[in-house]
Amino acid sequence: MTQQLTRDDLLSLEQYHEQRPEIRAATMLHKKSRNLPVGPNVTLYFEDATTLKYQIQEILRAEKVFDAAGINEELEVYNAMLPTGTNWKATMMIEYVDVEERVKALSQLIGIDRKTWVQVEGFDKVFAISNEDLERETEDKTSAVHFMRFELTPEMIAAVKDGAAINVGIDHENYTHAITPVPENYRQAMANDLA
Repeated sequence: MTQQLTRDDLLSLEQYHEQRPEIRAATMLHKKSRNLPVGPNVTLYFEDATTLKYQIQEILRAEKVFDAAGINEELEVYNAMLPTGTNWKATMMIEYVDVEERVKALSQLIGIDRKTWVQVEGFDKVFAISNEDLERETEDKTSAVHFMRFELTPEMIAAVKDGAAINVGIDHENYTHAITPVPENYRQAMANDLA
């Protein structure tokens, strides 16, 4: 099981300010094998302790949060996105540069989060369990951001650890794209998230 982030894992606002350029550069490099474009308009950001710690530090910095209650609140929110060793957790971003195109697309992509899947070679697709924190769609449109969890069986985890390929895709009627298999650097990063 992945260790939850605590206040001891975080830098003070002053320490973070001083170290931010180096931390940001290292985190952006780390994210290169975790931000997976699926087609032209969707990216899955596979989260881990490094990506989430960076996001927490950025929020604390931006909002100038230094009190224990505020820090604990952010930790609680972001720890929910930390993989537990039996799953992958990802933030889905639906991205369209043009505002009108984005509005139209979000009205046509209702349910896209539930049609997003991962597949370990030799096993069935595992569809996302999404938005466990709150509802992110209406009958008229979906959100541009979704939070997902992909639960794996012990057999799938063992196969990934033994080098099995990983496929990722979306089977929505208005957006169908797949990466089969994901490049090795992504596969390795995803394997590292498993116990």
